[in-house]
This record gives sequence, structure tokens and C-alpha cells, in this order.
Amino acid sequence: MSPRFGYHRRYLRIDLSTQSAESRPLSDSVLRHFVGGVGLGTWLLLEEGLDGVDPLDARMPIAFAFSPLVGTTLTTSAKFAVVAKSPLTHRLSDSLSSSHFAIAGKRTGFDALVIVGAARSPMALRIDGSEADVSVEFLAVDDLWGQSSRIAADAIRQRWGSRFRVAAIGPAGERLVRYATISSDGRHAGRGGLGAVMGAKRLKAIAVAGGQWVSQAHPEELIAYSRDLSRRSFGPATEKYRELGTVSNLLTFNRLGTLPTRNFQEGSFAGAEQLNPEQFVIEHPRTRESCAACTIGCEHLFHGLGKDGQSGVRLEYESLFALGPLCGISNPDIVLQAAALCDDIGIDTISAGATIAFAMECAERGLLEAPDLRFGREEALLGALRSIGERSGLGDRLAEGSRHLSRELGPEAIAIAPHVKGLEIPGYEPRALQSMALGFAVGTRGADHNRSGAYQVDFSNQVDRRALTPEGVRFAIETEDEAAVMDSLILCKFLRGALLDRYAEMAQMLTLITGWSVNADELHQTAQRIVQLRKWYNIRQGWTPSEDTLPARFLSEPLESGSSAGATLSAAHLQQLIIEYNHQRGWDSAGWLSQEQQNRLRQESLNV
Repeated sequence: MSPRFGYHRRYLRIDLSTQSAESRPLSDSVLRHFVGGVGLGTWLLLEEGLDGVDPLDARMPIAFAFSPLVGTTLTTSAKFAVVAKSPLTHRLSDSLSSSHFAIAGKRTGFDALVIVGAARSPMALRIDGSEADVSVEFLAVDDLWGQSSRIAADAIRQRWGSRFRVAAIGPAGERLVRYATISSDGRHAGRGGLGAVMGAKRLKAIAVAGGQWVSQAHPEELIAYSRDLSRRSFGPATEKYRELGTVSNLLTFNRLGTLPTRNFQEGSFAGAEQLNPEQFVIEHPRTRESCAACTIGCEHLFHGLGKDGQSGVRLEYESLFALGPLCGISNPDIVLQAAALCDDIGIDTISAGATIAFAMECAERGLLEAPDLRFGREEALLGALRSIGERSGLGDRLAEGSRHLSRELGPEAIAIAPHVKGLEIPGYEPRALQSMALGFAVGTRGADHNRSGAYQVDFSNQVDRRALTPEGVRFAIETEDEAAVMDSLILCKFLRGALLDRYAEMAQMLTLITGWSVNADELHQTAQRIVQLRKWYNIRQGWTPSEDTLPARFLSEPLESGSSAGATLSAAHLQQLIIEYNHQRGWDSAGWLSQEQQNRLRQESLNV
């Protein structure tokens, strides 16, 4: 099958149980309806079926989905999506990562890789598309089992050649920690535990290389547009991130009273100044890096903290918040050590920090027998992380996530467990950021700031962030739609500030690459279709309306400190917002899709 502009028009389905691989076609209809990334990845899961099957069942698929933008001159376009049913939430999980793996993966000659089955013993996949016929090899890597993802990837590239790019799991994925990550180039596809899905398949790593390119319909115009885009201002926030990284958010959030502290008991942290990013980056050796094909350069690597004392630790706001204020830790050296441990183990810093912070509060309340686990105790944090990676002692229970542990401990613990649908809440205080609270509650992936982006609304003048009205719901929906299409194209969210008319410009990108005549209206409809497809997937996995909520703490306790002290969000008010959200989505009040909507999705999903 000859390639079309922007796409290979096929995906590779690999069965680890039978050690076989099959190329399968992708129609123009599917590609235009779902684009790539999280949209295409969700379609691939639905194509496999298996509704209601446990996420760690060997039959369950995991998809690595690329996009038409990968390999082009567009800034921030070297991204891939990993999509599977989350072992943490039992709902859809679609994680993104920026790395050279995206470019090498697409050069194998496929728009996605779908992996099913399980190996009998630790295995790595070697997928080489250098020739016209792709080569897929299933190779034993028993000696790499137990190693960090970075060590495993380095060893594989040394054995097979530096042209291969590797996505690998660490010890946490092997031990089925439910928030284990998949790492490539030191960056994690982190949320939802998809590293555990690979671990259940005994798949240590995937190495990809190739020379199969796809062309663009209008290459010269695309280059000119790319140059113009790269020269634009990305906005003051992104410029700040270039100098300090996203850790610069911490003091701002603390000043606004929206910095979750000690398991969301407070909205500000007395020790925040000790984590002052300006001092932080002066006192700790660091280098700046950019993701593959990126002109922004917001990454900051701090050195000398990994197990080998050489690898750099990427520290972003979410890791700083989760391993710092959320656990009552104000020592920047301890936060860096904790982040380095998470990298070595291969776990999501948000879920790890939030689960430990939850356990700390439970221990202080006498709900959990753990005398040393207290807020602010530095060794308690580091020890808990080690035990999670080893699945030893209390760490074996912490490795299941806050929802599972709360169910063991009873109603008082359930009320304060910091998750939605099983996914731990990131660093945004819901009572003081109510658009974000709505985004958390209705999110298909659970509590997530990347799939909603409603914090943009809260930090604007469009709504009262402490008293969101039903009229303001549409702004939260707009950010969710926008995120859906950006995550399918796939583009970095930091690019938003450089796009003058976001849907029109993203449609222009797609037109220049594919040759399709795509306009802003069509792309907005595509975004809404992808949101609905993801919701439909969750419905098929057993979703019920009762899941669209927040923990009882946020609906019964006002904030007691900081500039947002007194902020409240009642259960009745949140429910009013959710009903309005569902109505604006065209669903019924409880959030169910109509039969007509389901039939339309089935029709649009036909691979013809």
C-alpha cells in the first residue's frame, strides 16, 4: 500500500504470545476522523474490543500512536501517545511523551504500534523499518529485568546500534506498580500506570528504527509556516519557563492559595520560600534541554542525584508540588532525591507523592499503622518511595494507589483519598479553582490537568475561580476540546500562546501536511468527536455517573489557610455544574450518550 501525505496508512499489530506481527490498514476515513495520538490510540483500543477485561490481562492491547505532524519541521511535533486501559483507574489512559522515539517509531513505516499478548520471560521488541519490509524480532533480555529504564535503554542501544530509539519500563513496571511509567529519552509517559501494562506482558522495552518517510503535500509552504511559528513569542509564561522551568509556578500558586499542601488540607505552604525556584536553580547544578524538534527549551536537568551520580533529574512543577508541599517537605535537596528515585524506579511522581501524602494523613489520624510516616519527615518520604519500588512492607499497599488503600482503611480514609476515578489529583486546589474542579470530575482519564486545561479559565478574567457558575461551564469545555485535538495532532500545550487562531492554524498545519482541505470548523468537530469517543470507551468499560465527582473532603471542608481561605465547593453546586456540562456536550443529565450518538460513533469508526 503506497503512503499518503502525512501518513503510512497502516499500523503494526504485534502479538507477544505467538511472537507474530501483522500490518493492518488504516483508512483515510479513520485518520481524518481521529487524526493520530490519543484520538487514533483510542480508536485502536476500541477496534480490539475486549470490553470489561482486566487491564493487566495478557489479551489487553497497548497502543503507541504517532501523528501526521511527526517528522515534520513543526516545532514540538516529535511526540507519541501511549494508550491503554489503566490498571490504576480501569478506565482509559492516554499518556504523551516527547522524544526521538516518536520520530524513529514513525520511520518504521507505521502510524501506530499495537501490542497484545504476553511473553513467557522478559523480552524486548526490535522493530526495524530500514528496508521495504519491516523486521520484527522478539529478543530475550533477562539480564535487563530489574534495571532502570535508562540503564536498559542504554544497554539496548549499545547492543543494537545508536540508530534505535527505546521506550522502556523500570522495576516498578515489572512489579506491576499501578502508576508505573514508560520512559524514553528520560521523559515519561507517566500517568495511569501504563508501565504496569507493559510489565504484565513481560515486555521490558521496545526499540524502533527505520528509514520509511512520509512526505508532505505542501512542503515548501509548511517550512515557511514552521519558520514563522518558531519566531513568534510563545507568551510570557513560556518565556519564564525557559529561564526557570515550570517549577516557577510554585510560588505563584502559593501566593494565590491554590498550592495543595499536606494532602490537600491547606492551600498554601509555609515552607514554600525554601523551594523558591530562583534560588533553587542557582544552588543546584543544572543544564537546559529541549525535547526533540522543539524550539521552546523549558526543561531543566539537575545533576549528580541519580543512582549513578551522572544522569540528570528533570524537575517540573508537578513533581515539586507532589514530593514537596503535598508531603510537607520544604528541603529542595530531598525533593530532588525523591524525583531521582521516582525516575530510577519508574513511577509517576504525582500519584506517588499523592498516595504517600494520603498515607501520611491517615497515619497521623490513626487510620494506618505507620509510626514513622508523618508530614515533613524527609526519610519517611524517601523510604516510602523505595518500598513502593520494591513492593516491600507498606510499599506493597502504596503501590496500588490511594483509592485502593482508602478502601482498605474505611469511610474516613475514603473521604480524604486524593483521586478521581482512581487517578491522583495534580497540583491545583479544586475549591479555589472550580473550573479545574469540574475538569477533574468529568475527565475520562480521571483527575488530570493536561486533558482538561480548565485552569486556564480559572486564571483568566472569564470566570470567578472560587464561584464558577453554569454560564462559565462552556469555557471549561472549550479547553477540553482544544486539548483533545492538540493531543491527537500531537502538539505541546506550551504552543498555545504562539497560535493566533488556534483551530484555524492547527487546521492549516493539517492541510499543508495531508493535502486535505481542513478548516477550523471541521477540526473543532474532530475535537468533539474524540472527546465523545473517549467517553464511549469508558462507558463500555463500566463507567457510571457516580464516578464523576470529587473526594468528599473537597465538598464538605472549606480551605482554612492562605489567600483562598474560606473557599468552598458543595456537592450540590458541583452536581449542577456537571449537569450543565453534560447538557452542553449533548449527553443526558447523568452523562450517558444517546443511542444515536453511539451509532454515529460506530459509523465514523468504520475502517473503510
